[in-house]
Amino acid sequence: MLAEVVPYLRCPICGAQLSPGGTAGGGLRCARGHSFNQARQGYVDLTAGPVRHEGDGAEMVAARAAFLDAGHYGFISAGLAAASRAACRSGGRSTLSPSSGPGLVVDVGAGTGAHLAAVLEARPEAHGLAVDVSRYALRRAARCHPRAAAVRADAWAGLPLADRSVSLLLNVFAPRQGAEFARVLRPDGLLLVVTPEPDHLTELVTALDLLRVDPSKEDRLAAGLATWFTPVSSTVLPRRLSLDHAAIRTLVGMGPSAWHVDPDELAARVAALPVPLGVTASVRLGAYSGRP
Repeated sequence: MLAEVVPYLRCPICGAQLSPGGTAGGGLRCARGHSFNQARQGYVDLTAGPVRHEGDGAEMVAARAAFLDAGHYGFISAGLAAASRAACRSGGRSTLSPSSGPGLVVDVGAGTGAHLAAVLEARPEAHGLAVDVSRYALRRAARCHPRAAAVRADAWAGLPLADRSVSLLLNVFAPRQGAEFARVLRPDGLLLVVTPEPDHLTELVTALDLLRVDPSKEDRLAAGLATWFTPVSSTVLPRRLSLDHAAIRTLVGMGPSAWHVDPDELAARVAALPVPLGVTASVRLGAYSGRP
């Protein structure tokens, strides 16, 4: 476990501060004797009991890694990195204040850690933590950047982080736990949330009968965070993708639509598409500060 990240971590059982000393190399333990081993892939499991969902499986994670590595969603990483840089330059209560130190960058629902890595490249003074419930995702996230660590945790059960310890919180296409986000975010911190717009991947949704974005998703997001957060900015990030059949199969395989359509029928529909296919990618990047 990365030494610079350990001071921010807390025992998921008793809430005490964690320190190096698990029964395996890189593990953690608290003063009350609760011990957490580090997996050989580099992440530490800080779940204190059963999780609601095991997260993405091996095939979904492999598909996501392939799609991200090809650069198709690089514009999302770039948008997050730019927002992080702008916040650091601005100062003030609703942005990251340079005078308060770098703090910790945390990506909740980090997946492979690609977006976290991009933000850390934009913030060379900061360290990062990838949080996810998927063991397959964490095996990759633990290696996403030299200044990043990874832990397995379920945000709905509580994040294993100290109060007001996080300077920048990322949430990309992932569930949001407003109360926990507010607890761990510093008063001068910022929450960045990425959600799909209604026309996101519309060409594939129509042609392949994939799951559609709920048109009321943005309203539900705002309502879900309103108790704890104040909107700072909201920006739509559009991009036109040019995808061949292999990329389309990978894109479908990395999301819930992989289970929504019969595999043989899906393969036939993909084979009938023109090559390359122009696909609309459109997401919203929202920035939030904690309420006083």
